[in-house]
Amino acid sequence: MDFYINEDTAWLRRAVSWVVNIVVVLACAWFLVYGYGGQVEISGNSMQPVLDGGDVVLTDRITYVVRRPRRFDIVVFKREDGRKNVKRVIGLPGETVQIKNGLVYIDGSPLKAPEGLDLVSLAARAESPVLLSEDEYFLLGDNRDSSEDSRFSNVGNVKESQILGRVWLRFLPLLKLDFIPGGQ
Repeated sequence: MDFYINEDTAWLRRAVSWVVNIVVVLACAWFLVYGYGGQVEISGNSMQPVLDGGDVVLTDRITYVVRRPRRFDIVVFKREDGRKNVKRVIGLPGETVQIKNGLVYIDGSPLKAPEGLDLVSLAARAESPVLLSEDEYFLLGDNRDSSEDSRFSNVGNVKESQILGRVWLRFLPLLKLDFIPGGQ
């Protein structure tokens, strides 16, 4: 049996195929840009040595739809004054954080952290135990001597709704293009 394609319908099939392909490509592009493309420029030196002032990073907004932020994730959050900041998650919901004798304690036990992330020279409000509610996180900058973070009342505990996403890639400057490791 011969299969005959009518020339009148062949152009219609090609046009529909093109439209479907364009819609699929646009949907994929939107998903990638929305989910993994939010960009933030790092301001200041509070995240050194991992991130420097002027670095531009991409944030992953999709991960926190599936799971909650983990300890040591580097996150972008929106402060009460509307500014975006980048800090590292140290204390998780329901935990008690305290800084004493230069060390971070979680629920009374010293924080087991890589590369000196457990050391803090200034405790500020965390000199006394800070109890986190079920939707709050305690965030610190990696450069603890030059960071405005959860130790200070103008930032304080960060609510989960304030966290905009996880930093996953530094893409500017191009010479420092690198994936940013996540939490544990």
